Amino acid sequence: MPGATHHRSAIGLAVSLALVAFAFSHPAMSDQLKAPEDFAGSGDQVARSIDVFREIGRVLQHPRCVNCHPRGDSPLQGDDMRKHEPPVRRGEANIGVVGMRCTTCHQAKNIDHANLPGHPKWHLAPVEMAWEGKSLGEICRQISDPARNGGLSMDALLKHMAEDDLVGWGWKPDAGRMPVPGSQEQFGKLFAYWIKTGAHCPG
Repeated sequence: MPGATHHRSAIGLAVSLALVAFAFSHPAMSDQLKAPEDFAGSGDQVARSIDVFREIGRVLQHPRCVNCHPRGDSPLQGDDMRKHEPPVRRGEANIGVVGMRCTTCHQAKNIDHANLPGHPKWHLAPVEMAWEGKSLGEICRQISDPARNGGLSMDALLKHMAEDDLVGWGWKPDAGRMPVPGSQEQFGKLFAYWIKTGAHCPG
């Protein structure tokens, strides 16, 4: 019936408009990071610390981070974390091999029209700091251990996470790549709070 069809169309339009309004007023969870104060009522201190690290994990396990912390000899790329094309190897210093250094293609800044990420210090994390394929708990214990995190103390680890501008590239990737949630400043505050609560790790 024409009247019924018109009524259903009007309802459909109203629902669509409501969903659009909700989307604009409630940013996607993946775009946000919780603040330390959001964990104030999160159980005892150990449970709170673990909950904070789970939020930190939304950054550490994001493709922008894992792609440069591969377990193999080659980086990953893209939001689907596929093997790097063209094929490259990490080399002894994690900057590629002779004739195919990272800087052969990756310049000092992003080249958006070519979808090419860039940074002056572009390189892979050492294989000892590989995160690919690891659980969040395994990553947590690894970065907490100076024997497996490049000899960093907790203070140095915090500085790296909160201030290193190569880490910060994850929030400012080239066009077409999804940034990690929140901001580096928010991430640094979360990381500091995790340390303050005892730096406990998920199981």
